[in-house]
Amino acid sequence: MGDVRGFLKYKRDHFHKEPVAERLKHYREFLEVLPADELQRQGARCMDCGVPFCHTGCPLGNIIPDFNDLVYRDHWREALARLHATNNFPEFTGRVCPAPCEAACVLGINEDPVAIKSIEMSIADRGFDEGWIVPEPPAARTGKRVAVIGSGPAGLAAAQQLNRSGHWVTVFERADRPGGLLMYGIPDFKLEKWRVWRRVEQMKAEGVVFETGANVGFNVAVEDLRRDYDATLFCIGSTAPRDLPIPGRELPGVHFAMEFLPQQNQRNQGDEIPGEVSILATGKDVIIIGGGDTGSDCTGTSNRHGARSVTQFELLPKPADLGDFPRRTERPANTPWPLWPVILRTSTSHEEGCDRHWSLATKEFRADEQGRLTGLRTIEIEWIGSGNPPYKEISGTERDWPCQLVLLAMGFLGPERGGAIEQFGLELDQRGNIKAGADYQASVPGVFAAGDARRGQSLVVWAIHEGREAARNVDRYLMGTSNLPSVNAGDYAYQ
Repeated sequence: MGDVRGFLKYKRDHFHKEPVAERLKHYREFLEVLPADELQRQGARCMDCGVPFCHTGCPLGNIIPDFNDLVYRDHWREALARLHATNNFPEFTGRVCPAPCEAACVLGINEDPVAIKSIEMSIADRGFDEGWIVPEPPAARTGKRVAVIGSGPAGLAAAQQLNRSGHWVTVFERADRPGGLLMYGIPDFKLEKWRVWRRVEQMKAEGVVFETGANVGFNVAVEDLRRDYDATLFCIGSTAPRDLPIPGRELPGVHFAMEFLPQQNQRNQGDEIPGEVSILATGKDVIIIGGGDTGSDCTGTSNRHGARSVTQFELLPKPADLGDFPRRTERPANTPWPLWPVILRTSTSHEEGCDRHWSLATKEFRADEQGRLTGLRTIEIEWIGSGNPPYKEISGTERDWPCQLVLLAMGFLGPERGGAIEQFGLELDQRGNIKAGADYQASVPGVFAAGDARRGQSLVVWAIHEGREAARNVDRYLMGTSNLPSVNAGDYAYQ
């Protein structure tokens, strides 16, 4: 590395955030990126550690020490090339990935890890600002046609890779805009949608065709895909939500998180939501059931709506509160360095106002005489680690909570059944995901699956990884061989 003492000379610095009172007034991104000279110092903190465990933390196999060093040396364009060699959309992952690479950083054993996520995002943003990121259409076409169902991060990554291999690629998206969860799952204050549109326009210029409002198996016939395409790739996500079938579930005011979040993204795009279906938190006591990222996104959106109060429940016990970047000696014994530590995480949305509770089970929703949601009842639980369920209720701990809006954010159970999955005759695994082997091919020849539809609900960075790996296997299926890189094969070439 260029500065072998950089990790001793410089302290970690990363995103600066707009004050809470200001950012609650809008839905824009609120992270303030560090200036270039400070980012160079942050790049200098990356050590010549011999075995870069950050690679094990990153599903994409990003060549992190290389681009850190290139930023330190002020070679930003070369850093962008290193980053794009493994990651199609670093401006997305630099914003919404929780950075398992930083949890695996060798410097993080006894110091704060390198600010990898900040550096990655800044490289991508500078690439666009400087005009270095341009359409890259293939030099020649193979004549093969591939249908990609779903335009989330897995579908977009696969489509771009397959198109650059020379295949004709059409992406079918059932929503009115491409982007999948990037467009309608992640709030704008974490990822502004013009960034998604910018990549879609790049891909269109490269030759990818996007068909929106195209729900395969419903208004797009499966037989048409079988006839017109040489291969089909399912990237439909894991969108079947986990429900909470308790008394009062049918009451107005109890909604899935993914009924609530996409509406605000639509409003931000200028769409009008009819009053009879509009879900707003304004002036309400909001309770969010589920303590993960989706629940956090509901918190940030509810606060921007002007909710009277926001409360979040989690069934699991409260994790250890060890800070954002616990060192090895502080980590829980079951997740030592370089594993992703199971610790209490406070998101930027939680910082904006949220009363959080753990080890709580919701027993019923309650209504007034007019049938309007007025509250719910919970009971505290103790985890015993075995049985079904693996916890027991603690008698005498029942509690009533006022609420006029409940958002269910308890995770997802796999891709939605019916439609294309049934009509293609695809097998599902024990978890309800599309069954596909190591070559990403499903139970029907010529049909592949990637992303959350194959592995279950996961991170954007894993979706991009799966899309890239699936594209390589589709390319090999069509051509007998593939020059597309694979992190599993360890054959990334520096470009």
